[in-house]
Amino acid sequence: MKTKAVVLGGSGFLGSHLADALTEAGYAVTIFDLKPSPWLRPEQEMIVGDIRDEAAVDQCLAGARYVYHLAGIADIEQAAINPRSTIEHNIIGSAIVLDACLKAQVERLLAASTIYVYSQQGSFYRVTKQAEELLIEAYQERFGLEYTILRYGSLYGPRAQEWNGLKRYVTQALKEGRIVYRGTGEERREYIHVKDAAKLSILALAPEYANQCLILTGTQVLNSGELLRMIQEILGGKVKVEFRPEARDPHHYEITPYRFTPKPAAKMMPNVFVDIGQGILDLVEETYQTINGEEAG
Repeated sequence: MKTKAVVLGGSGFLGSHLADALTEAGYAVTIFDLKPSPWLRPEQEMIVGDIRDEAAVDQCLAGARYVYHLAGIADIEQAAINPRSTIEHNIIGSAIVLDACLKAQVERLLAASTIYVYSQQGSFYRVTKQAEELLIEAYQERFGLEYTILRYGSLYGPRAQEWNGLKRYVTQALKEGRIVYRGTGEERREYIHVKDAAKLSILALAPEYANQCLILTGTQVLNSGELLRMIQEILGGKVKVEFRPEARDPHHYEITPYRFTPKPAAKMMPNVFVDIGQGILDLVEETYQTINGEEAG
């Protein structure tokens, strides 16, 4: 009998890739999300529900050995505009998930966090993720619930939401022939392809990562100017790039998210990974096909 793994938020960008990777690794995968997954596989179970619905979460987690908690609000700009909704989803929802894990006697909870927990940026998204991490640690101390916190770097790749940075740049480049970047071009990010992140998330099940925090990033660090020039080259140099430093989003960090924090984390990177140039090319092709499909429709 296959081991049951639940992916809360499994219809989304990272969640859908994680669900696929778990299925390929031999797990019986259940996806729980507000909307059905467009990428659901025949062998995967889909449950439509809200993590704030205690009964629905309890029912979903019954019999699960591992639970990946990716549900909630992850768009920093949306979180900045809607703090109460962000708190309800990311903190109250997480508390419901933690209680459900105890009831179901889940072996380990793996919770998606962010490197923004180190930062002063990130607005209410960062605040709720810090609170969520503290809740998880407290549940382990009080009830013995084993956990692994996964702090992801800058994710990119297929199935990305329109608010995802790289997805937004590629879409604008293809639709408008230009990219308007709100910043100087010196902002640095540690990019990791979503498929690499999904694979690392499964490796995090190893016993040595129990009750640990892991930073999951790629090996390629680029500043925004280098990244946008790469998109320009892939598109044959036909895209104009406009830097607008006066319009830089204050909710995002510039060079590094790191500030002093008492909670350290080990860094986990793939040995074999998707090269960012190939990853951007794949994203351009996916976005191009989507745009042409919309126009044809």
